[in-house]
Amino acid sequence: MPEHGANADHGAGHVPSERPAFYALSPGGWRDWWTLLHPPYTLWHLSYVVIGASIAPDVDVRWTGETVVAFFLAMGLAAHALDELHGRPLGTHIPSWALVGLAAVGLAGAVALGVHGMVQVSPWIGIFIAVGAFLVVAYNLEVFGGAFHSDLWFALAWGAFPVLTAYFAQTGVLTSGAVIAAAACAVLSAAQRVLSTPVRRLRRHVVNVRGEAALDDGTMEPLDRAVLLAAPEKSLRLLSIAVPLIAAALLVSSLARGQPV
Repeated sequence: MPEHGANADHGAGHVPSERPAFYALSPGGWRDWWTLLHPPYTLWHLSYVVIGASIAPDVDVRWTGETVVAFFLAMGLAAHALDELHGRPLGTHIPSWALVGLAAVGLAGAVALGVHGMVQVSPWIGIFIAVGAFLVVAYNLEVFGGAFHSDLWFALAWGAFPVLTAYFAQTGVLTSGAVIAAAACAVLSAAQRVLSTPVRRLRRHVVNVRGEAALDDGTMEPLDRAVLLAAPEKSLRLLSIAVPLIAAALLVSSLARGQPV
């Protein structure tokens, strides 16, 4: 998701003037809503939903779409609204009442779609509804002293959970293959955090960086914020493109298998 904020993002004192994320626009008006949605990260994590659905033996396009919409409402809208409400890590000017309303509408919509799945697919989807709603609130509002706000819970909640939910919505069961795919997406999300945590710190909290790197040929290269941001942020940009492409390839391939020869 950004992805959702980390503990260090909240309660900051001085915030540098640079954008709080590479996808963020200048604050104000509709641009705040774009920033709130974390478009590259939201697409990235919705891709895990598509991956989970696409590895099912028979893919139901309707349920795939419904599951994607449910996760967009819960994660893309509700989770990001609650995260911004809790400490304003993105520095938007969206009123608190609007963030609360967006979170309520997003969660309610996701739950409603989940209930539809309970009726049409399996009543066990109710467990996924309860877990998902809990994670959205517990992670982003850092309840229970932030016990569910960590790199591990980020990987499980925003990496593994979408895969398992989407697969179950297709089949009504969980298999070892689904668990392996969920583990892979959890590791991808963990890698995302490894890259994004120092990027967020540099963009949102570091005021100035001064230093040099001494090379073995005797030359000196300056080290500044731009240099430190370049590699991890470029990796995040590329991954935010690569993961959706993988999801699209899996979906297209799975649908092609179902077509008559």
